[in-house]
Amino acid sequence: MNANSPLMQMVPFILMIVIFYFLLIRPQQKQMKERKLMLDALKNGDKVITSAGMVGTITSLNQEKVEVEIAKNVKVTFLKNSIAGLFKE
Repeated sequence: MNANSPLMQMVPFILMIVIFYFLLIRPQQKQMKERKLMLDALKNGDKVITSAGMVGTITSLNQEKVEVEIAKNVKVTFLKNSIAGLFKE
């Protein structure tokens, strides 16, 4: 094969696309899948932290909303997507 062939000129671009896939796209898809599994596994009594930094205990939840008790008798309703993760003490 000739070094000036169109195929040889495309090799660096193809290699760059493969590197982007394994370094950027694939890990992000894995992280999104783990986050979805975490949100689906939430249940009453779980201690969570929100994306705003509030820590509380889930008192009720439905498909899209979560009610979190942040202090005694103080309950706040959040969208389920605003839950950043489970809070580990």
